[in-house]
Parts: sequence; structure tokens; C-alpha cells
Amino acid sequence: MKSLYERSLAVLPPVAKRATQLGVVAGHGAYLTDEKGEEYLDFAAGVGVVNCGHNNPIVVAAVEKQLHALVHGGHNVVYYPSYIELAEKLVKRVGPDYKVYFSNSGAEANEGAVKLALSVTQRSGIIAFTHSFHGRTLLTASMTASNAQYRKNYAGVLPPVYHVDFPDIYNTSLTPDQEITRCLEQLEQLFHNVLAPSQVACIVVEPVQGEGGYVPAPQKFLVELRAICDRFGILLIFDEVQSGYGRTGHLFAKDYYGVEPDVLTSAKGIANGIPLSAVLGKRKYMDRWEPGAHGGTFGGNPLACAAGSAVLDIMDEEFLQHVQATGAYFTAKLRQLQEKYSVISSVRGLGLMIGVEFRNETGKPATELVAAIRKEALNQHLILLNCGVFHNVIRFIPPLIIGKKEVDKAVEIFAKSLAVSLKEVGEN
Repeated sequence: MKSLYERSLAVLPPVAKRATQLGVVAGHGAYLTDEKGEEYLDFAAGVGVVNCGHNNPIVVAAVEKQLHALVHGGHNVVYYPSYIELAEKLVKRVGPDYKVYFSNSGAEANEGAVKLALSVTQRSGIIAFTHSFHGRTLLTASMTASNAQYRKNYAGVLPPVYHVDFPDIYNTSLTPDQEITRCLEQLEQLFHNVLAPSQVACIVVEPVQGEGGYVPAPQKFLVELRAICDRFGILLIFDEVQSGYGRTGHLFAKDYYGVEPDVLTSAKGIANGIPLSAVLGKRKYMDRWEPGAHGGTFGGNPLACAAGSAVLDIMDEEFLQHVQATGAYFTAKLRQLQEKYSVISSVRGLGLMIGVEFRNETGKPATELVAAIRKEALNQHLILLNCGVFHNVIRFIPPLIIGKKEVDKAVEIFAKSLAVSLKEVGEN
């Protein structure tokens, strides 16, 4: 019998690149079961989606209950309980100054957030950052600057977006303050030489860069961006598609930094696997978003909203404290490995959003080594993903329900995979 991968070759295009050739048929907690019935410890979590664990029974029960009541009503046709209840819960958790619009994916949410900014400011300028990832629609691909492949062949129709450097304090000879100053001065130069701040609708930033390498923004940088946006009437948009929903040990990374954006986007973990995303904007802007200026058929589907409501119930303060504690334990274990292996140049992150970067003794990205580590880890039934503009960072993005037992197992496999890979490919 052919595997799922083999069957896919006849019917699926290569455009949807996959990290593995693994075919899975079931999941529970932090584990996936493949076609042969073998279990894999999943530290990819569907790219940060199943934060409450695969097939979380509370989420499954909520979806099953909603399935028997209403599958689709159309949020642009009628009102239904699960939509309103989720909106109420989310606004209560994020803050009463916000209102929320639901869509399906992270790219849709980011596109909606920028459309909101363009609409209410009546300005056309959009600023984003190098090494960012915001999606693959034409607009969000324009904002993305972590991989030229995302923009290749679309250049002629991409909307104009201006990029400045995101501070990476882990790969510079500058001090953190000097690196922050360098990036902020670059923004000021953009204002002076290219794009007047009075023309800028929004600045879009990931508080923790995802595809760019799991690089947390320095707090001072976000504080300064907030001040700049306030000074010039620019909307500050936080893309929390990957960093949101408990991933950093806070419901949103903004809570860790203590910086309030004008607009925040969320997706991935919001409904634990059911397609849903959200644009959370300050009321003074959301109330000026004209009827018909944005929309979509499936956004805020009843099943997704029921799942989203269950997720918020799960993510109480005790849950978030568990993520912080587990993340601290995990990070400490990884830093012990860093002391043993000089090829690990950095261990960084917040909560259970952890990046381990590999560079050889000359500072060159060890891209080949990371690929070998992932391959060997998969052989030992641990699913890992990479990230970074040179693909030289292992990102640990497990379900948030893991404990020390799963961390210890993952670190053991990771360490063995690293040792084997160093013998095979060296520090390349």
C-alpha cells in the first residue's frame, strides 16, 4: 500500500512545501501517530497551532456540541452565540479598549489590520522589518522580508512596503543599546530621506520574530516604536500570529513587554487547529472602519468560535504560569547543551517559543548541520522545525501542555541528534 506521501505526488502541487514526508492519522496531547501506528513527540505543534495539545478533550467537546447546533450562519448575514461569546471573552482578556474582527488565517488578519490602518488614517505608507514574516498574500508577502522565495515572481504587483532593520542583539558586535539605536536611526533616516511620517499609516512588527529566527524584540525597541507612532499619528500593529495565545507564557507577548499596540493580530493557537484568526483593534479605530470595507465568508465560523472559546477557558493564569515555568526549565536544559557545544551560538526566546541558533567557529550559519539534526531527530521520533533567514535555527514550539517529562525526552533526543550530526556533516 502506498504511503500518504506517495499518494500525494499524483494529486498535490509542490507549492505547499512540507517539513517532513511523515503521514499521520491521529494525535493526542504532545504526540502524533503515523500510518504504521508509531508515535512521534511533536515539538512543531502544527507550527504553533495546537497549543492546548492535539485533540484536547475540552476543545473537541465544544466543537462537537456546536456541530449539532449550527455549522455555518455567515457572520455577515446573522449573529450567533459562539461568535459573540468568543468576542466578549477575548475583549475581556485583552482589554476593554479593544474590539475584535474574526477571519480565517494569520495572513488574512494581518491584511485586515493593515487595511484598517490605511482606512482610518487615509495614508498609504506601510513600514515593516527585515527578517519578518507576515503571510503569503500579495500584501502580506510585501511586508515579509525573511525569504525572497515568498516574493519571487510577484514583484510587479506587490504593494510598496518600506523595510528597516529589526534589532538582532544575538548576531552583532554592537551592544544591545547600540543595535537598538542603529535600527531606530535607520527608521528616522527613512522618514527624512524617503517617506515622510505624515504619509505612514502603520508600522507592523512581530514582538518575537518567528520565521526570522525566534528573535525577541528588545523591550526598549518596542517602547521607542510606541513613542514614534504616538508622535506621528501612526498605527502600531503587533503581529502576534505566532507569539500569541500563551506561547510566550502570557496570553500575548504585548503583556510581557508592557507595550500596547493600536492593533494586534492573532491566529494559529487561537482555536487549537480549527481555522480562525482575529484583528484586535482599539475601539477608536475599529468604530471608524466603514461597513463593507473588509469581510469574508467563513471568518468566525461557529465551530471555530466554539473552539476558540474553549481555548480561552483553558488558558487561565495557572496555565500561563505553567508555560513560563516549563519554558524556563527547557531553556536551562538547552543552555547546558550550549556550554558543551560551541556550535550553539545562542539559546533565546520567551516561554515555550525557543530558538537555538547554530554557527561555526567563523560565525558562518551552520545550515547543513541544522538540517541533519532535524532529520536524525525525526528518525528518533521527535518532530522539529527550523527557522531563521539562513535556516540555521532550531525552533522549539511544542504544545503548551507539555511538562518536564516531555522536555527531558526532547532534550535527550536533540542532544543525541546533534552529536550524530556533528560526526556526519561537521559544523557546516
